Amino acid sequence: MAVVGSVTLLLLPGVLLGLCAGERLLPGRHLLLESGLEEMVLRGRHRGWPLELEDLSSLEWGFLGVLLEPQLDPECKELLSAFANSSMRFTGCLIRSARPVTICQNCYHQFREVMQQLNNIENTTQSNHCAKSLLRSDRLQMVALLSEFFNDTWIKANCANCLKSNNEGLSAGTVTFLALYNDSVACFKQNLQEGNLLPGNYSEVCKNCNATYKNLSSHYSEMQRNGQLEESGEQFHLCIDVEDAINITQRLWSTTFNCSVPCTDTVPVIAVSLFIFFLPLVFYLSTFLHSKQKKRILILGKRIHSNASFVNIQDKSN
Repeated sequence: MAVVGSVTLLLLPGVLLGLCAGERLLPGRHLLLESGLEEMVLRGRHRGWPLELEDLSSLEWGFLGVLLEPQLDPECKELLSAFANSSMRFTGCLIRSARPVTICQNCYHQFREVMQQLNNIENTTQSNHCAKSLLRSDRLQMVALLSEFFNDTWIKANCANCLKSNNEGLSAGTVTFLALYNDSVACFKQNLQEGNLLPGNYSEVCKNCNATYKNLSSHYSEMQRNGQLEESGEQFHLCIDVEDAINITQRLWSTTFNCSVPCTDTVPVIAVSLFIFFLPLVFYLSTFLHSKQKKRILILGKRIHSNASFVNIQDKSN
């Protein structure tokens, strides 16, 4: 209300001068002035200034809005539009890659583009005037809020652990893992289609796909070990694409197909298991025998001492 009154007071002298001289202030806006501001002036003369908000019609608000509305520079508008387009592409990729999870392998180009557009906004010239307008001009800070959401999503997905430096592409280990995963899934599908399997009987799948599945599991374990070394002992997680793929494969292998990998070292495993099982029994038995023998020696020692005392007493009596 104070802003409207101030603007009206600033416009009042020029309007009055124009009316007194019988001239139009804006020839192209004659209808606006006569039906809008001139009426405002006439009402203001009778009712007193400043005008209340309800005194302003939609046309009057439109005229004042042009004067009061903060305008973005063309450069800032272009940066905002580029960020909006890149955000739309990245969001669409995230949704399309949600199930099965293929975010890291499908969306790293779009993520790099979003981060690049944000970097362009933050590094504008002329004392970062676009950064101030687009990132810190209001309480909501929509551009900063969206960029923070995109970055947090990328970090939670651990995509950096399956990509090259600077998100330039998939790492060699990830490419190999995805190839082995595709081979395993293809083997499952092929044996399910070719074989006349009874419900719950997947022996052909287990036999024919055993080697492929073992290669996939071995490579996954190797990726985890390499990651642990690189992370210097901290808890390490591979990217969500790899973790989701290995979970799907393991669930199919163990739960759906009920396959079990045969163990070639059965005898050593049984021997070690029996040794660990009987070790507590041996310990308690040896402890029991040792304590019983020590108690027997103690009782025998007391008897010898008492006999010696009795002999000494008899010698003194003689």
